[in-house]
Amino acid sequence: MNIQAEWMRGGTSKCWIFESDHVEQTGISLDLLLPRIFGSPDSRQIDGVGGATSTTSKAIILTPSTEAGVDVEYTFAQVGIEEAVVDWGSNCGNCSAVVGLYAIKQRWVAPTDEITRVVTRNTNTGQIIVQRVDTPNGALPIVPQAQMPGVATPGYKVGLGFLDPAGKTTGTLLPTGNASDELKVAGRSWKVSMVDAGAPVVVIRAEDLSLNTNDYDSWMSAVELQLPLLDQVRREAAVRMGLAATPEQAARAIPKLAIAAAPGVESANDINVMMLSMGKPHPALAITGSIALSLGARTAGTVLHAIVGDAPRATLRLRTPAGVIETFSEERDGSLLIGADRTARSIASSIIHLPESLGSDAGVKLHSASRAGA
Repeated sequence: MNIQAEWMRGGTSKCWIFESDHVEQTGISLDLLLPRIFGSPDSRQIDGVGGATSTTSKAIILTPSTEAGVDVEYTFAQVGIEEAVVDWGSNCGNCSAVVGLYAIKQRWVAPTDEITRVVTRNTNTGQIIVQRVDTPNGALPIVPQAQMPGVATPGYKVGLGFLDPAGKTTGTLLPTGNASDELKVAGRSWKVSMVDAGAPVVVIRAEDLSLNTNDYDSWMSAVELQLPLLDQVRREAAVRMGLAATPEQAARAIPKLAIAAAPGVESANDINVMMLSMGKPHPALAITGSIALSLGARTAGTVLHAIVGDAPRATLRLRTPAGVIETFSEERDGSLLIGADRTARSIASSIIHLPESLGSDAGVKLHSASRAGA
């Protein structure tokens, strides 16, 4: 048994892209199919297509939309590495960047003018993301030239605009009703902000972790020593945000945790930030997380607002381990659009060979995209 797939880079992630029709033809549940395709459970994912890191163990399942005003529906899957599980609880902004490009390459959307607008819906969250793909002279460039932090080589430029992103997972921007809260973890009280926009994120202050706020480059090693503690904070936040009944039941993918601090006085950046992904420091920044940080910074009383202040700004410059990522905010037709520019490109078109033993498990009915996003 085989399945057709496209391997693509979106932002600072790599994702395997599957069309819904191709997945349905296997007759196998996605919760069984994806871990086996990726080679999980195995820290190396040696017998599959996974890259053995959180940023390279991802999948997108997509299809042209039948809804008026929406071009493509897609579901994001974070595939476990050491565990044969799939987390459907959130979206990935970096992987989202491949959706508009894929739609144009497959001729689901015809390129128009200098920039082609592709309206996408993420089924995990219900989020509408307006993707703006550079198509000079009404076509994708023969040789893509767009650059972005965290990626050494160029790709096609894709702007991602999250339409009114607040509360897509929990129902409200501030799930606890407060701009900041105190969490009791490990015998200490932690001042945090819990924000739901793009993805649920709990933000903790760098100084509360005794990080050197004047030396961002020293954060990585210091944060790695505190990962168990940070996971406790994250799990407690999951309960407070209504994402889990107990800390033990908290999903690995959400809420995300971000560590933030004010930049140095001579810095051109607005916030120094480090985000955790699947329990480890993210090499750059989850774009869904950056949406939460951007809207959180606009909200009085949050840890982030205390850093950036009241001055209105159309862009927010976030320093990350990979460099500075800039997000934008704009009002359009009475709606708020928050986003960031990414690059994307296709790496390979592939026929993936499925083990025959997997077919014997096909009695489990395939999850539909709507079920996967529940």
